[in-house]
Parts: sequence; structure tokens; C-alpha cells
Amino acid sequence: MTDPADVIVFGGTGDLAMRKLLPALYLRDLDGQLDGDARIVAVSRSGLDDADYRDKVDSELRRTAPRWTGADALDDDRHAAFLRRLHHVTLDVADDDWSGLTDVLGPADHRIRVLYLASAPSLFGRICTGAAAHGIVDERTRVVLEKPLGTDLASAQAINDEVGSVFAEDQIYRIDHYLGKETVQNLLVLRFGNSLFEPLWNAGQIDHVQITVAESLGVGNRADYYDGSGALRDMVQNHLLQLLCLVAMEPPARIDGEGVRDEKLKVLQSLKPLTGPDVVRDTVRGQYTEGLVDGEAVPGYATELAESRAGTPREKDASSTETFVALRAEVANWRWAGVPFYLRTGKRLARHASEIVVQFKPVPHSIFPAFGEQIPPNRLVLRLQPDEGVRLHMTAKAPGPGGIRPHPAPLDLSFARTFGDRLPDAYERLLMDVLRGNPTLFMRRDEIEAAWRWAEPVLRTWEETNQLPRPYSAGGHGPSASARLIERDGRAWHEDYQDVG
Repeated sequence: MTDPADVIVFGGTGDLAMRKLLPALYLRDLDGQLDGDARIVAVSRSGLDDADYRDKVDSELRRTAPRWTGADALDDDRHAAFLRRLHHVTLDVADDDWSGLTDVLGPADHRIRVLYLASAPSLFGRICTGAAAHGIVDERTRVVLEKPLGTDLASAQAINDEVGSVFAEDQIYRIDHYLGKETVQNLLVLRFGNSLFEPLWNAGQIDHVQITVAESLGVGNRADYYDGSGALRDMVQNHLLQLLCLVAMEPPARIDGEGVRDEKLKVLQSLKPLTGPDVVRDTVRGQYTEGLVDGEAVPGYATELAESRAGTPREKDASSTETFVALRAEVANWRWAGVPFYLRTGKRLARHASEIVVQFKPVPHSIFPAFGEQIPPNRLVLRLQPDEGVRLHMTAKAPGPGGIRPHPAPLDLSFARTFGDRLPDAYERLLMDVLRGNPTLFMRRDEIEAAWRWAEPVLRTWEETNQLPRPYSAGGHGPSASARLIERDGRAWHEDYQDVG
């Protein structure tokens, strides 16, 4: 159980709060992990009172309960107890009068206060300085920053400076929900808790690494926001680079907040810069056009963007924003020298799936003539979603007489099948880590800025060379140039989306 706390959600009626944060807090409360005096205070400009807000949350929880509890109904008593924790304060953070919030909160006394900024990043500094000016911040207060943290290095530094003028670095929790996924954390255990893998985890044994985050959905009602961002800012600079860091990092002396983050920072600082001709050769931008996803016709990005702006697509409305990125990266250090890391992410792709593929080098010589000259290399596939688990692709003998007939065979670890029960959502784990003061799975300022230093030259080169996104049909695997990117090295993307459950 956590210490007594107030979780203050700025943007408390927004999509993130309603779909992720409040269900996560409810589920942790259901497991008895919230202190009996814990309160959740939503802050927005919606004009709701406590009763209205509780009704809104009640409706959302009842609608989504089967998806994340596996049950048809909520536990009425504990559901009612959770709703009593909820309060709503109407506040425009630009105003000088914060008395509505300070009156609800009262004196901090022994309580932890968590300011969760589920709002536009442009408001982060204003919220923090306002909270400090009105006596809401003390040494026990923590602030959670949602992505995106800036659109480039300068804007990220400006946000960090504003927030840092109020909070010490150890009070700031920059959240990346991918780091809260079971498979991501299990990667640390697989590497550093088993003597089997770590001796093989180097350029001598690993041929290459693939990291894929594929989404079948389009931008939908986020089109206007997305058009100012794009896939590299929205996904690569944070999620994919963080996954790369966990694959490539050295063993920390211990699993604590600073040990893990120190090692991740070293990876980011070791990334070989992509500039000029390297960007043209080693990156691919794409943008989806109309197509079929799961047998259903879907519009292209330009149409969704125009509709979000209450218009119709015209030639002059064409956007150069990428909805797909594939790139080749290298970590220039002793462990990984010469090992390519292939990263790709996109919207309106064939499947919704996120995975890390570590492909080992093939055996140097095949002694099984029936199999041919080349035995398929071993692959370790870590599935982040939708069915979290680990699969090791090996070669085994097919049963039966008739000689030795090698055959590919996977060894599966399905988390749902092995450990049973419901796997907690990433936000459940990360919110509890904030309340307990554990920063291990959150990003430090120097990590954020190192990631931007690497990503920013790619964005700049795209702009300077007018490298427009290549069209790809919705429901496919992205532009054909992404296949050529990896095939140029004699390799191919892993497209085996079989469930591990």
C-alpha cells in the first residue's frame, strides 16, 4: 500500500485521464494498493462539480470494465468507494485564482502530492509555476510529464528549464508507457537474470536487431495534432529509442533509478549520428493512403486531416507529415560495433503489434544435407503487444523415422498462460512507481535531450533535402522502400505476427 496521497490530474476530463489513468487507479485500488485516505482530484475547465465528475467516471468505468478486468461487472462496493475518492475542480491554469483547488487540497501535512500533467506540453511550465505560487508544491510533491516533451531539442530544453525551476530533478517523472509493459521489464530479467543470454549478447553472436511498433489505426481525431508532429517525433524519438536502449545497455551495478538510467544514457550517447547522405540512405518516410484494414475500407491520411479541419482534401492541402518511419541505426561501442538496429513504426499497417527481434548469427556450417546449406538463424522475439510474451525460434529434429530432419520450432513463454490472471496495464505500474518514489522506469532530463540531439538532424535533413513521405496503402507493411532498406543488407523484416498466447 502507498502512503497517503493526493493525485492531481490536470486535464482530468481528457481522453488520457478517462481511458487510462482513472481505470489504472481504480484497478490498483481494487488490489488494495491505494491508501484509504488517498484522493484523486481532477482539474479542467469543464465546469463539473464532484457529482457530475463521478457520474462521468462511473459511466466510463462501467463501459470499459470487461476489457481490463475480464469481468462482466464491477465490484459495486469497491467501485462506490473509489468514486468517493474523486473530486473535480474547475480551473483555468492561466488565472490567478487557484482557491478552488487549494480549498479542496487543504494543508499537505504528511501527504504526498502527485501533479499529473495530462495536458498540452505548452502548459507544463505554467502549471508548475502556478502550483508553486499557490503553495501546492513542497519537497514531497512529484510531477509527471506526459509526452511529447517538445518538438525539438530547444523546445524540450525550454520545458525542462521551466519545470526544473520549480521541481528538483528527482521530483520529475517523465513518463513513457512503453517502459511499463511486462515484456520490456522482462527484457532486463532475461538479460541479467539468466546466464544463458548475456554471454551471447554482443556483436560476436548477434547479427542484427529489429524493433517494430505497428498500429492498425489511423490518426483519427488526433490528425490536427499529429500533423505538427509526425511519426519520428511521436514514436521514434521516445518509445523506439527507449526500447533500443534497454536492448543495448550494459548491465547496471543494480536495478535502481539511477543505475538503469545511467546505462541508457550511455547508449543514446553512443548512437552513430545520422546526418546528410546517411539520412537519405538509411531512413524511409511514408504516409498512408486509402486501403483495406481487416477487410474494411479506410481513408488516407490526407482525407482524415482534411475532415479534422472540417474541409475536403485538395491538392494544396497535401501534407508532408510522415505516418511511417523506418531507419537503420548503429550503436558505436565495443559490444555492438557493426550490428545494425532496424527501427520502424507506422499507422494503418496490417496488424497492431509491437515487438523486438534479436536475430543471432547463423551456424557457420550446416552438417544436415537434408536441410540445405543454410539453417535458419535463431531469433529471440519479445512481443510487447497485443499478447505479451517471449518466443525463441530454434531448430529441432522433426519426430519420426527416416533420418535427421531439422525443422524450425519455437519455444514460447506466454505471460498470460504462464503466470495467469490479468496482466496489469503499464499505467498501473507506472502510477504506483510515482507514488512510491521509484524513478527507474522514467526518463531523466539528460536522456530526453540526448535523444533529441540524435533525432533532430534527421528532421532537419528531411526538410533541407525535401525528402517527402512515400505513399503506402493502408493495411500493408509500409512503403516498399522500407523493405529495400533492410534487404540492401541481405536481411528481411520479421513479419511473423503469430500470437504467443
